[in-house]
Amino acid sequence: MANYYTDNKSLAFHLSHPLMRRIVELKERDFADASSYDYAPVDYEDTIENYNQLLEITGDVCANIIEPNSESVDLEGPHLENGRMIYASKTYENLDATRKAGLWGLSMPRRYGGLNVPNVTFSMASELIAAADAGFQNVWSLQSCIDTLYEFGSEEQRQKYIPRICAGETMSMDLTEPDAGSDLQRVMLKATYSEEEGCWLLNGVKRFITNGDSDIHLVLARSEEGTRDGRGLSMFIYDKRQGGVNVRHIEHKLGIHGSPTCELTYKNAKAELCGSRKLGLIKYVMALMNGARLGIAAQSVGVEQEAYNEGLKYARERAQFGQKIIEFPAVYDMLARMKAKLDAGRSLLYQTARYVDIYKCLEDIARERQLTPEERAEMKKYSRLADAFTPLAKGMNSEYANQNAYDAISIHGGSGFIMEYKSQRLYRDARIFSIYEGTTQLQVVAAIRYITNGTMLGIIKEMADEMKNEKLNSETLAALKARVEKLIALYEEALTAVKELNDQEAHDYLARRLYDMTAEIIMSLLIIGDTARAKAEGNDELSADFAKSANVYVRMAEEDVIGKSAYIKAFNAEDLRNFRA
Repeated sequence: MANYYTDNKSLAFHLSHPLMRRIVELKERDFADASSYDYAPVDYEDTIENYNQLLEITGDVCANIIEPNSESVDLEGPHLENGRMIYASKTYENLDATRKAGLWGLSMPRRYGGLNVPNVTFSMASELIAAADAGFQNVWSLQSCIDTLYEFGSEEQRQKYIPRICAGETMSMDLTEPDAGSDLQRVMLKATYSEEEGCWLLNGVKRFITNGDSDIHLVLARSEEGTRDGRGLSMFIYDKRQGGVNVRHIEHKLGIHGSPTCELTYKNAKAELCGSRKLGLIKYVMALMNGARLGIAAQSVGVEQEAYNEGLKYARERAQFGQKIIEFPAVYDMLARMKAKLDAGRSLLYQTARYVDIYKCLEDIARERQLTPEERAEMKKYSRLADAFTPLAKGMNSEYANQNAYDAISIHGGSGFIMEYKSQRLYRDARIFSIYEGTTQLQVVAAIRYITNGTMLGIIKEMADEMKNEKLNSETLAALKARVEKLIALYEEALTAVKELNDQEAHDYLARRLYDMTAEIIMSLLIIGDTARAKAEGNDELSADFAKSANVYVRMAEEDVIGKSAYIKAFNAEDLRNFRA
């Protein structure tokens, strides 16, 4: 029987990364839960086995329920009845299956009914579900909004809401409005405290809300009368059981049809303040969005994998001019690039998730006791790395998902344009990934300060220095690393050239090129490192597979970094006038 987890050996490899030992140590805290919960692990090996079992269950549900339902969900989609959103009928089957499989509240502590899994494991489950149906992944993965409530809500709110999510109730984050998309400072949904009701009342409209008729909402609203910027915004919890919110419209979208995108009207909707007033956008939404961006990176990798699988399967079966089309250079070049982007993008995703896990675990421990100086330094280090890597993981993987889905259609030829083939749905689904939860352009904005201030260059050099030739255990890998080191030198020259322009508009114009170069060099180093580690661990089959991707990816990086370096060095700030529309 097919299983999306066991059929893909790369995921178990990333689950065995050396940093996982530290993550488990922090997450399980001396395995204290083992004395209170019979399903809690007793040591590191037991923990990893638990993760593997959870992912194997997820892979089974994905392969045998969610994916077979995906076409029906895409065709039917959700609909509106009397102010309520009704899912596609097969979506209810998916929800039922994931609830029975215990795939809700994964990240929450066991005392609230959760499974206490780290971000790495949750992201793997998210990738698997996205490969089966990217639209349903949105509905399922929004359970991660509970992380923000856990982090900033009161203990009373945690006890009230977290067990419900662990039992399978759904969530949404209600942020955007008709006049406030990327610019959330313009949010005007009004929050007024009612002494009579003893709660906050919300009034206004929200638009483009994914899974907008969920059971529990986190809502960004304006609590400070007379303000018009981010300092007047707070975060609220709305419980659908209270009433007061109706669905006015469900968007008819290009893709992810299983994921309802709603316009909501709030009319004296009762809500609770989450955390402190005035920190809704400044602090809480930033935490919420970083988690969501990692979720979109996982969603993107899932679709990258499925697009590659569809292209490879078709190329092996389809014959033209007396041979299988996989033998044509134009086709195997596309497939090799698709696989290289997939492997490198996945490595970036899970490296980022590991960074997030370490600093988030330490933050959680700091709520219970004072951290040691060493722990504070560790938290600061991994917080900085997570902040720098998250926009790279989201931006690059969302672009790669689009590219792989595009190439899958190209490999199918005319058949790829026919609705009966899955590749067209993957293509439609992928298009939103580089738009929602912050466009790729906004990921560039989030990452660029770490690039221009030299932080990313320092990280890159540190990664290269740690990758000693003896660790690479291969002349081929050592040669690839040497080629990447030449790219690092070009990258440093390009950074210097941009700084010397001393022109903010020119810096903004060239930012995307620097962003791409940064990510491609990091991913080149990561995939070389994966190849070496797989070999050292005796996984020769996976090492050989990664080696092919490393060879292709470094060549792709050379094409791009050399070209963009030349572009930047030849750039004159006065040229901007020629590029304006």
